[in-house]
This record gives sequence, structure tokens and C-alpha cells, in this order.
Amino acid sequence: MTYSNTLTALKTRYPKGAPAGINLDDIAQLKTQNTYETHLDVAKAMAKVMRADMARYDADTSQFTQSLGCWSGFHAQQMMRAIKRQKGTLDRAYVYLSGWMVAGLRNSFGHLPDQSMHEKTAVTALINEIYTSLRQADEVDLNDLFAELKTADDREAIIAKIDGFESYVRPIIADIDAGFGNVHATYLLAKELIKAGACCIQIENQVSDAKQCGHQDGKVTVPREDFNDKLRAVRMAFEELGVDDGIIVARTDSLGAGLTQKIPVSTSKGDLASEYTKWLDTTPVSDLNQLADGEVALQLNGKLCKPVRLPNGLYKFRADTGEDRVVEDCISALNDGGADMLWIETATPNVKQIAAMVSRIREKAPHAKLTYNNSPSFNWTLNLRKQVREDWIESGKIHHSSYPDDNGLMSAKYDDDALGIEADARLQAFQTDIAREAGVFHNLITLPTFHMTAKGMDDLSEGYFGDEKMLAYVRGIQRAEIRRSVSAVKHQHEVGSDLGDTFKEMTGGERALKAGGEHNTMNQFANVA
Repeated sequence: MTYSNTLTALKTRYPKGAPAGINLDDIAQLKTQNTYETHLDVAKAMAKVMRADMARYDADTSQFTQSLGCWSGFHAQQMMRAIKRQKGTLDRAYVYLSGWMVAGLRNSFGHLPDQSMHEKTAVTALINEIYTSLRQADEVDLNDLFAELKTADDREAIIAKIDGFESYVRPIIADIDAGFGNVHATYLLAKELIKAGACCIQIENQVSDAKQCGHQDGKVTVPREDFNDKLRAVRMAFEELGVDDGIIVARTDSLGAGLTQKIPVSTSKGDLASEYTKWLDTTPVSDLNQLADGEVALQLNGKLCKPVRLPNGLYKFRADTGEDRVVEDCISALNDGGADMLWIETATPNVKQIAAMVSRIREKAPHAKLTYNNSPSFNWTLNLRKQVREDWIESGKIHHSSYPDDNGLMSAKYDDDALGIEADARLQAFQTDIAREAGVFHNLITLPTFHMTAKGMDDLSEGYFGDEKMLAYVRGIQRAEIRRSVSAVKHQHEVGSDLGDTFKEMTGGERALKAGGEHNTMNQFANVA
């Protein structure tokens, strides 16, 4: 409801005025600033936003969406404030909630690797925190508009701004890892993520108790029917809670995973189990006496064989079958598991590789589209420069000895070289290219705020504890905040000091003891943000 409609409804409810003499205008303001009643309402609303964005992308691949991984509500809030300040709208901007960063930074067990060792509740807590921060940004900005309204000559213009206010609340893509347990555990956790506000849940096809970061070795995948059961569990959680438009991203780690924990049972030729088992690394068995006690034998393509089994009991897939398994994983997740989107974890950022796999997937699932991890695990500079070098050699533009073929390409001397310039141009166009050529609806960076925080603290600490002292902070941070109109430069206002003053006035009138008086040091920044 608009502010005007809210005020009208209140006057109808309280024709003789609200109890205790509370001002109806104040109640209407509070109701307007409370942009969502619950975080489940957020999930329902944001699912519709995301569905609309997906339809828009299907019509025009230039309309892809983006997000940055945030490990605190404040990171998400400041990201959205920056986008809104620069672009005037938050259209197609999302938040990514990274399981890696929850494990690494947001759990009570310390800094942990991405192996699902952190407590499940940490994921839910972070989603809640992010939406609390985004909703508070709504309150702060709307409170400022209501303050203007009290003294405005043109009240209708300010009311129009209030009614047309674009909320900072945006869709979250939430990483549930491999489900943190069995199918029922996945369902229970999915419900908690949704109630916290998640409209989109991403789940991967690794074994839950052997989960690894997608960019590390030792990944173990589960049979497709097992993964589809977890996709169904997430869907049932969305349906139970009334988030009818909830979105599921099915992630496959098969490109870099060479192991499986179990061999599924096949009941008919060509079923999901047999299509998974056919990729196992095996050795022929001509005589049952060749089998030692405890060994397993299979019949594949009419021949008896035994799968290669490691000392830990895991089974190996044949080498160089990753792409084929990825394609089959994706088709099954979409057509059998009911997923809405795919995530293919790759070892390098290569548009051609992703596009080739998506082309094969779309032969059986024409509606396929992807979320893609523009990962900090990639050495982007080195990878893109190598790709340019290879393309130029193939086209005859340069000789193979013109540039090094190793880490030497990282040298700063190539920053202003033709190869370095071309690589940077491709880097700038990477997301647009992969959206157009490889069906990528959503481009994200998983861990940017992890690295940004590390780099920012390194810069500040080097100067502050070195020779620059206060100049390091002022020149590196505060002066830049002021000149770029970053609202957080007025840190008291940013965290709701003016909200408190307004509420004190609502309840106590002239008796209110306010923080925003003439001695508030935030007045030094009154004209800059």
C-alpha cells in the first residue's frame, strides 16, 4: 500500500484517533518504512522478481543478472547503496550467499575450509542478517524522506518519492552446499533458509559428508537419482511455505570430480543408474576366480568387469569423461529433478567450453540456463592472457615464442602491451559474452568481499602502522567516501541514529532526548553525502 492509502486506512480504523493520542501520521510512516512484514514475505516477493528477470533474459540475453558474494548484512547493504547511487535502480542486482564464506568467516568453529563443517544455523543466520540490513536501509532512506515531508512546500512531490521508493531488498541466491545430510535434513534446512528470506536455493551433487570446494581436488559425486531426491526436497520446502515461484539452482561438480561413493542400482537399460555407472573406470574379468574376497563385479555392456576401487572404498570414473557426465547431470537435474537453473563448476573461465556443454544440454533441455561462478579461484589475468596468446598463435598473428606460455604472462610489463590490453578487453566483455553464447542468466563472484576485506585491511594497515599514520586512513578511505558521496561516511546516520531520534519524537514530542543536535559530529559531513 502507498503511504496515502495506509494513512486513509488508519483513519478509517481510528475515526476518533489512535489510543494514547498516538499520531496517525506517525503510525503510517512506521508502516511504510516496514517494507516487508516477514522474511517469508521477502522470499515470496523476490521469487516473483527473479522469475520476471528470467523471462526477460529468455527474450534478450543482454538482460542478464549479477551478484556479489556477501559475508555480512553490511556488505550487502553497501553494495546495494552503491548500485542505487550510481545507476538509480537496483534492477537485475542480486545478493549471493556463499557457503564458502559462511564456512570461512561466519561460523563459531573458526576459519574453516569449504567442506560443510560449519553449523547449519550459520547459513540461516546470515540470510536473516542480510535482509535485516537491507530493510534497515529502507527505513533510513524513507525516514529521511518523511523528515523532508514535514517541512516541504511541495508535499505531493515528496509523497510521490515515498510511494515510488525502490526497496533495497533484492533476491538472494543461497548456497545450501550438498544439503548438510540426508534428504530429510536437506528439506528441513531448505525450509529455514526460505523462512529467512531465500527465494533461490543452490545445491550441489557432491556427497554431503565428503563435500569439497568446487575448486579443490577430492570431489565425490552422488548418483543422479540421489541428487534429484534432494532437488525434490527443496521444491517441497518451497511449496509447503507458499513460495510457489521459488527457484532451484542445480550445481554439478562432475567436471572436476573423478570419484563416486556408491554404485547405483540399475533396473532397466538406459535408466539414470546405468547412465551414471557406464562412466566408471573398470578392468575386465574373464573368470570369477579373478575376484578377491570383498571385490565387486559389474556387468557393463554385456561384459563382466570390476570397477577400480580405492583403499577408502570410493570408485573412480574414467579419465576425460567429466564433460559428458556434466551434460548428463544437467539434463537429468532439469528434466527429472525439476531444477530451474544450472551451475557448472569449471576449472578455468572459458566461454567456449561452457557454450559447448550448454549446446549439448539444450538438445534435451531447450530451456536450460545457467548461474555462473566468476570465481576468485581463477587467475583471471593469466587465463585470459593465455587464451589471447593461443588465439593469436593459431591465427598466425604471433609466433609461439613471442610471449611466455607460463606464469611469466602475469608480469606487469604486459599490462600496457597489446596482449594485455586485449585480455583486459575480453575480461570486461566476459559476462556479456557468456550470457549471450553460453546461456548464463546470472553472473556472480563468490568471494569478492573476502578478498576486498583482506586487501583493504592490508592497504590501511601498511600505511597506518607505517609512515603515513592518519593520512593512510584519511586519504585512502574517508576522503574517498566524502568525494564519492558514500552514505556510510555519516556512520551514525547509516546505522539508524536518525531513526531513533524520529521515534523518540513520535513518542515523547518535545521531551525527546535526541542524538542529532548541534554537537553531533556527523554535522561535519552534512553537505557531502
